[in-house]
Order: sequence, then C-alpha cells, then structure tokens
Amino acid sequence: MKSELYSNLRVNRPLDRIDRELLAHLQKDARMSNKELAAAVDLAPSTCLQRVRRLREAGVIRGAHAEVDPPRLGIALQAMVMVRLQNQSREVVESLHESLLRRPEVLAVYEVAGRMDLHVHVGVRDTGHLRELTLDGLRSRPEVRQVETAVIFSHARSPILPDYTEATP
Repeated sequence: MKSELYSNLRVNRPLDRIDRELLAHLQKDARMSNKELAAAVDLAPSTCLQRVRRLREAGVIRGAHAEVDPPRLGIALQAMVMVRLQNQSREVVESLHESLLRRPEVLAVYEVAGRMDLHVHVGVRDTGHLRELTLDGLRSRPEVRQVETAVIFSHARSPILPDYTEATP
C-alpha cells in the first residue's frame, strides 16, 4: 500500500482524442456497456474493449464505483478532521495514513501543505460518534500533536476530472 500512496502513475503513451472521449464517457457513467461505449466514440466494440483494457493496464482507469447516498447508510454527519503531527517523517505519515484508511469512518485522507499535515474526511452517525473518533482514534495517538474538526454542511464533487495532458493554446 505504501507504494500506492506516493506513486504518480505514468501513461505509457500519450492519450489521444479517442482515449479522452472514452474517459469522459466512463467518468459520466461507468456502467456503460462496451457496445454503448464503442458506439458513442465511433469504434468497433473489439477495438473499444482493447483501448479500455489498455487504459486500465496503464493505470489511467483505476476502478469504478457506485455513488451511494450517505444518509441511507446511517451517515448523518460528515466532517473534515485536520491533523498536525509531532513528526512529519515519511514513516509516521505513511503509518498514520494506512491506519486511518482501515477505519470504516474514514472516507478519504489527504496529505497537505500548510499548518496541518493531514485532512481526514470522515462520515459518522452523529456528533457523539465524531467525538469518539477524534478522541480515541486521533488525539490519543502519540504521533498526533493537534486535531481540529470542521463539520461539513454540504458536499458536492465533480464526477469528471479535468484533462491537462493535452497542451492548451
């Protein structure tokens, strides 16, 4: 897992127009059948399947997921927990990062620049659950120096990443 945390995936070859179109369609709807995807980008299904497979093997496509409504899973509260470490050595950061990702409440961990070292996006049942997580899961750890918590009132994200691989005019 450590190698995944800090590795930047490299594409074996530059993305072309068709690769970009495939990625745009799959980011909008990862459930598209190969036949639908091939028709959308004007490719033969066998060629489309080969291109998508190559994008997966190159690490450009890292997976697909279902967007789930958090309250339907009992997640009534989300928060961003900012963590400042006693020591920012690679070993400490990687160890805490891995430990946090094993907790079911942790939705994402970001290593950031600035006053705090990590931002941890969590989903919990209620404020009591958030308090338990911050006290028992973070503040009690010897490598943690400071914890600040910000409740998230609303959350939205773009399902499509911008493509900066092509030179802009």
